[in-house]
Amino acid sequence: MAAPMSWRRLVNSVCSPAIAGVFTRISEYLFRARDGRRGSSMLLLAPLLAEVDPAPRRLSKPTGSAGAQRTDGLCTHFRWIAEHVPAFRVPGTHIHILTSPDQFYQAMKARIKTAKRRVVMASLYLGTGQLEQELVNCMEEALQRSQNTSHAPDLKVSILLDYTRGSRGQINSRTMLLPLVQRFTSQMRVSLYHTPDLRGLLRLLVPQRFNETIGVQHIKVYLFDDSIIISGANLSDSYFTNRQDRYVLLENCGEVADFFSNLVEAVGDVSLQLQPDDSVTMLEGMVHPYKGNRQEFSAVARKRIMEVVNATHVRQQLLNHLEDSEEEDMSEGEEDTWVFPLVQMKPLGIRVDEQVTQRLLTDAGPDSTVFLTSGYFNLTRAYMRLVLEAGARYRILTASPEVNGFFGAKGVAGAIPAAYIHIARQFYNQVCQLGQQERVHLHEYHRAQWTFHAKGLWYYLQGQDRPCLTLIGSPNFGYRSVHRDLEAQIAIVTENEELQNQLQEEQELLYHGSTEVSSSTFERPDRHVKLWVKLVTPLIKNFF
Repeated sequence: MAAPMSWRRLVNSVCSPAIAGVFTRISEYLFRARDGRRGSSMLLLAPLLAEVDPAPRRLSKPTGSAGAQRTDGLCTHFRWIAEHVPAFRVPGTHIHILTSPDQFYQAMKARIKTAKRRVVMASLYLGTGQLEQELVNCMEEALQRSQNTSHAPDLKVSILLDYTRGSRGQINSRTMLLPLVQRFTSQMRVSLYHTPDLRGLLRLLVPQRFNETIGVQHIKVYLFDDSIIISGANLSDSYFTNRQDRYVLLENCGEVADFFSNLVEAVGDVSLQLQPDDSVTMLEGMVHPYKGNRQEFSAVARKRIMEVVNATHVRQQLLNHLEDSEEEDMSEGEEDTWVFPLVQMKPLGIRVDEQVTQRLLTDAGPDSTVFLTSGYFNLTRAYMRLVLEAGARYRILTASPEVNGFFGAKGVAGAIPAAYIHIARQFYNQVCQLGQQERVHLHEYHRAQWTFHAKGLWYYLQGQDRPCLTLIGSPNFGYRSVHRDLEAQIAIVTENEELQNQLQEEQELLYHGSTEVSSSTFERPDRHVKLWVKLVTPLIKNFF
């Protein structure tokens, strides 16, 4: 009865004696009756404690004398993350770093074709070209196969996109997916998130091309049964061909996949639902994002989304207590990696990713090295202050003007690369004024006929030549990511040498195609920034 004793200690720490007594009797009954699946019955109680602020989760158990010291070091350094979010233990051998757009595209197609239970995809938008149509065709084939092999088809497809970006133009994301909604009504769901900040007169006045600047659904999650790709890439042809991003594939990681499936479902529940006639409606009982009350919508949305985060968090806490109290053998090194989901939705009052990222940058001392990349280098004031004042060594990679996604754009958008030149120069000047040139280095990515969209970081502890932590997902570390959009990424902490090697190779591949910025960089004629661009740069920093 060791496990019930651990459960009693947990309940006694958060409940009154009377309530604790009730839960203790329930736990004794559940443990006597539970089935062979370890702790499955206990997890029925997780939702009851979803609002409890859980205790820090122990990330690992030492498994051997040499490995224990290494594990304990990572545990000491990063166990605080589990105080904020769920911590999933997975084998590092199940995680694969993809390095090219084509790998990303082919991985998605292959897994859509073989999916049996669920395909869940969250993106800013779905493009309208041939490559995107092939993805839609793969979904159609999988849905049709499911119908042919079962009287009650098991496969469900759920797509979450941004309403403004997904509705732009006559041919758009909605028209691409509409045939599937019409043909597979019971199996297909398309949700279109609409920011509550685009409403009233603002919604009428802002041109369609720029209405997404107010706020969007920016999460990039691609899930197929129990495998999942976390990325910063959208579902568009350039992201499948010549737009460099980052992508991580987690194979057979059911708990991580369940979390993100539930997260996408929660955001979908507070989004507009695409109907077979191309109209959109809200689910019954949900507040409309731009017709309803702003505060009420945000409160309902936050409650629905945080139910997923909190219930999963508590569930992982309970699993951990069961593992700590039960004498069960685990093969050494089997689960040597931890995955922490980080969600940022400031318009809804959710700022988990911001809190964790700030703590990571704060704790990065002189014994650490951080490689940080963003396709749009526009650190928030808080992040910039932490980088400039911390003791860690930084190498920051951003897009050169020629590989900026807005390079060559028409109108005001065409000035965005120049604005980022100005932002980079301001940052570099601050580094020089503080005498931090030996500690903080700025790099520009170059690649002919390509654009650059990679974001995230690689974290090295003292004496390590390979990263033990990475952040990967949709956030750009900028104002929009923190304050305007819906974002999600994962922190991966690993002691798996092969996975560390993959992360190191990924970092080297990206930085190999870069040059280091110096004062002479900004003196070149092609780096001249017009006065009017400098004047509007503060506006661009907040909206692009």
